[in-house]
Amino acid sequence: MVVSMIQLRIELPPLESIKEKRRIVSSLKEKLAQKFRLSVAEVDLLDSLRYAQIGAALVSNSRRFGESVMHKALALVERTVEGRLEDAEIFSETY
Repeated sequence: MVVSMIQLRIELPPLESIKEKRRIVSSLKEKLAQKFRLSVAEVDLLDSLRYAQIGAALVSNSRRFGESVMHKALALVERTVEGRLEDAEIFSETY
């Protein structure tokens, strides 16, 4: 069993409230979950108005397949995110 993961840190545009941030983050999470069938969560920086940190995972039987899906997800984020992608890390673990 291979678990492929991606962790994203996004610098958001200037926001007035956590509610605005939740709208942006929720939209991105839904896109990733629907298009790539990933399990997605906001994993850190929950109270920050300036940054969001999102993690996603996929279970498969192939490191190559899992990481290719994560690279496609990263490309989607780069094209559609409101703000600037500051950091992204893709990795897999075999169990």
